[in-house]
Amino acid sequence: MASPPAAIICIGMAGSGKTTFMQRLNAHLHAQKAPPYIINLDPAVKNVPFERNIDIRDSVDYKEVMKQYNLGPNGGIMTCLNLFATKIDQVVGILEQRAPHITSILVDTPGQIECFVWSASGSIITDAIASTFPTVIAYIIDTPRTSAPATFMANMLYACSILYKTKLPMILVFNKTDVQSHEFAHEWMTDFEAFQTALRKDEDTELAGGSGSGYMGNLLNSMSLMLEEFYKHLSIVGVSSMTGTGIDDFLEAVKGKVEEYDKEYKPELEALRKKRDDAKASKQQTELDKLMKDMQVDPSTTTGGAAKVPRNTDDDDELVGGVQADVLSDLDSDDGELVERDEDEPDHDGEDADPEDGLQARYQKALAEDRTKKEGDAPGIDEESFMRYLRASNA
Repeated sequence: MASPPAAIICIGMAGSGKTTFMQRLNAHLHAQKAPPYIINLDPAVKNVPFERNIDIRDSVDYKEVMKQYNLGPNGGIMTCLNLFATKIDQVVGILEQRAPHITSILVDTPGQIECFVWSASGSIITDAIASTFPTVIAYIIDTPRTSAPATFMANMLYACSILYKTKLPMILVFNKTDVQSHEFAHEWMTDFEAFQTALRKDEDTELAGGSGSGYMGNLLNSMSLMLEEFYKHLSIVGVSSMTGTGIDDFLEAVKGKVEEYDKEYKPELEALRKKRDDAKASKQQTELDKLMKDMQVDPSTTTGGAAKVPRNTDDDDELVGGVQADVLSDLDSDDGELVERDEDEPDHDGEDADPEDGLQARYQKALAEDRTKKEGDAPGIDEESFMRYLRASNA
């Protein structure tokens, strides 16, 4: 049996070169006769320099969403992702159908990184893909803009937060190495003393210019110690999206992370999924038990075999025994009468008559009996007729 394709989710700050990296990676895989399946999740991008198999812009109009919901750019992106996330099961179904014929899945995310990483829709999309395919996070970093210790540490903290938010294997992709080599970053991550030296040098430069801060230096020093363990779980790759240098190294790192996913991350994801399913089943059982308890017939409160069931006549939220009426498939008509959604109900009379006619006859009988009752402690028309119907249906 062929192994499932690896899903690579590209995440990075605006301007880090995610889309250019995706273009280079796509071209490289096509050259190897292994074309990927590409998903674009950026609803605000105007032009995408590669062919997409699934594009969020085909489903959601970003400008129209902003106009209709009176949103700004970030709010529009998040709303588009929310709308798209409602159909993620269909997307996963398509991916499962294509899985035997593809070797990799590439996912391009919005440049506004927080709109995807920290939104509910981003988590839903990521979890849905990761629960079906071995998934790797590629965190794209703008190497020239990370050469200062402060900006480097900011990127590492963001990468750390994404790693623990997604709980998926991560590869740090230092992009734009044709402009500046990523060796300094690799050295800082593997040699604590090297980072300390760079930090002191940067502090001396800033103090000489009158803009330094001893607090910032102490903070960066403390964070570098904290992140030392974090660095051990990452793969580091230098890539130039312009020249294609380092793409092979990246693909090798993906293979290693897929093995790591199967050994470490997949069992944890399955355990979390089972825990969520068990909690959901337990909640449903609790609600069902409560419903059945509320419907139990108490002889001391019955008249003519029907229990008195409290009923709230509020137009919006009708409650029967503390449970919303729509749980029982009961809807209110415009004139306030109870209308039963009974087209799927079986005929319990043992006759060949139309089930709908039988239910209507029982309901009309209950109404007629109620009209003959005298005013007093007898149950109201809605209460008794409803319970008569439930008892007859469950007979």
